[in-house]
Amino acid sequence: MKKIIIAIDGPAGSGKSTTAKIVAEKLGYIYIDTGAMYRAVTLEWLRSGLDMNDENLNKMMDNLSIDLKQSEWGQRTFLNHEDVSSEIRLPDVTKYVSPISAYSYVREKLVEQQRLMGKNGGVVMDGRDIGTVVFPQAELKIYLVASISARVQRRLKESIAKGINVSEYEVKGQIVDRDDYDSSRSNSPLRKADDATEIDTSDLTIEQQSNLIIDLATKIINK
Repeated sequence: MKKIIIAIDGPAGSGKSTTAKIVAEKLGYIYIDTGAMYRAVTLEWLRSGLDMNDENLNKMMDNLSIDLKQSEWGQRTFLNHEDVSSEIRLPDVTKYVSPISAYSYVREKLVEQQRLMGKNGGVVMDGRDIGTVVFPQAELKIYLVASISARVQRRLKESIAKGINVSEYEVKGQIVDRDDYDSSRSNSPLRKADDATEIDTSDLTIEQQSNLIIDLATKIINK
């Protein structure tokens, strides 16, 4: 049975990561959370105390390692061999991940690594530029969207579950700011690939949206 590349893109809170994990699990594929990689870089920058500029970030990128490893608790993110899976979800990382992600060398290095991870297929990769930049040749491209209100409630629920104290107002502000930043940046902006299938997840359950993608993937795999 052939193994394809499934690219899932979309804005924050559209359900990319949760859906991608389920799709990968049901198909027996490897799940790759590219957002976690950018968050790891952001965490390293926050820890460094350095100014945010090309010189500092370029040097930093040449001296760090990021690994994604599967475990019984799901995918874990390692920064310089340290498990930072919880730390990369903290509010400060969320606040700065978009501007850090906009730097050319940061994206260049991570895209190179992501392409190596998925080159043999059998992967579900989610992010903001998977179908447009990382794997424009992906056999299945999905673009998830959802209303602001639905996305805010999802992120709020996630934060509460992780013990992060944040208000609905703050979450909405973060999402709106990130949408603006990601879609307007000059380097790999968030956009729907021309041949991507758009799915509005506002009124769908995770199971429903996952099944829609699995059905599309199965048709391609069995073609």
